[in-house]
Amino acid sequence: MADRILNWGLLSTARINRALIKPLNASKRTQLLAVASRSQSSADAYAREWKIPRAHGSYEALLNDPEIDVIYNSLPNHLHAEWTIKALRAGKHVLCEKPIALTLEELDTMSQAAQETGNVLAEAVMYRHHAQTLKVKEIVESGELGKIQLIKGAFTFTIRSKEDYRNYKNMGGGSIWDIGCYPISYARTIVGTEPVEVFGWQVTGQGGSDESFIGQMKFKDGIHMQFDCGFKSPSRSYIEIVGTDAILNIPVPFKPGRKNEIHLKRDNEAQTIKISGNELYLGEVEDLCDAILHGKASRVTLADSRKNTAVILALLESAKSGKLVIV
Repeated sequence: MADRILNWGLLSTARINRALIKPLNASKRTQLLAVASRSQSSADAYAREWKIPRAHGSYEALLNDPEIDVIYNSLPNHLHAEWTIKALRAGKHVLCEKPIALTLEELDTMSQAAQETGNVLAEAVMYRHHAQTLKVKEIVESGELGKIQLIKGAFTFTIRSKEDYRNYKNMGGGSIWDIGCYPISYARTIVGTEPVEVFGWQVTGQGGSDESFIGQMKFKDGIHMQFDCGFKSPSRSYIEIVGTDAILNIPVPFKPGRKNEIHLKRDNEAQTIKISGNELYLGEVEDLCDAILHGKASRVTLADSRKNTAVILALLESAKSGKLVIV
């Protein structure tokens, strides 16, 4: 079992697939065997473009392919729960693109399906597996920054197409689900506990989803987090961690590459820390392989995903009501 090559299938021809194709071809434990689309012609064209051996003209056909071991669910957000559950019950392991679910009820049903079938399910949060993130966590836990006081973060870019599903609430759209989940997850990971209170503001677009979101999170022991995310601003991302003794700046926190730099500032002294890392999306692929082939716990557990989802929902509730929400 441990020496098996796992055959993967892409559930959709979404743009995000491009990020996973390279690591799937690079890993010694995976083979990208198939892709599925809503039409045979679309699947055929995609398979030719990316040199994928099999093309299925429906999602059901991919789930019924007996040689597929793992499904990568890259469907629009509102379809994650439905098709992940179908894949699990079809005997497949699943790597589901974030956000894994839009409600706690959806996520609980997905978790139950994974438990009942014995198949592995994990949320694709790529930055969590990267050496840079692990190094940042190590620095914080070493006490080098002193007591953590504040974490600040942002993730924004501009969506120009009005047809993009992320503009529409009924398809699980919204910047907090798509990119706000990253600074939220980052803060939770660094602090190591859950926020106790949150407050949020949002600007909604014509599709009913948030085009921009500004949020605050309060943790125990006087730790606070502030972030913003949005689809109407220039591209920017960062994380800043402020301690009593030093400040750590992470210029590229969510999409680090093979060569990275983070910056530690103490009084008037500045130190640049260089970090080498693997291809960004390879980590989540290898992590899932470890879980399937060796029974190792996923770095991003379903319990962790549930907690991140709960925080997002609390922030959305606050933005809607205009009130502080206890998590």
